[in-house]
Amino acid sequence: MVRHYYATADLDDLEQVEHELEANGITEPQIHVLSEQDGAVESHHLHEVEPVLKQDVVHSTEIGAFVGILVACAVLVIGYLMGLTEGPGGWVPLVFLAIVLLGFCTWEGGFIGIQVPNVNFKRFQGLLHRGRHVFFVDIEQEQEGLLSRVIMSHPRLHAVGTGEATPSWVVHSQDNFKRFMKFMP
Repeated sequence: MVRHYYATADLDDLEQVEHELEANGITEPQIHVLSEQDGAVESHHLHEVEPVLKQDVVHSTEIGAFVGILVACAVLVIGYLMGLTEGPGGWVPLVFLAIVLLGFCTWEGGFIGIQVPNVNFKRFQGLLHRGRHVFFVDIEQEQEGLLSRVIMSHPRLHAVGTGEATPSWVVHSQDNFKRFMKFMP
């Protein structure tokens, strides 16, 4: 899948684009609107980016966990090389310290991430601060033509790039879950 980004200041036009895409087979989990005007996006019934995903929590937590693994391994190796494992407690204190440091580094990464914009959306901060909205669609290769036709009929949308999309298995899982919930009593 590929993610296509478009910018506009017209939420009415975005609402129409979403309807056209959904009418032609693009599903809700494939479509999102990134905006600083959450109330306006919600009032137009657009699929907005979840607030937690606007921040870099997931990416920074992953980095924190990686650093935590390195620190935990260093503690275990240094403790072994210094002979600390041969004491009365053996490996238990070192393993406990390694687990605590891993947890702390992971938590700290997430804490830092909640304070900064998502790494995938940083390039759009200038547009967002000027009151524009970023519309993005994750599409399969065979949906490229459909997207192009719909976008061409909306001249207020301006392409602002492409990027890595949500994996297709995640999108299909979200679609299946939504269908399941719709038919369950």
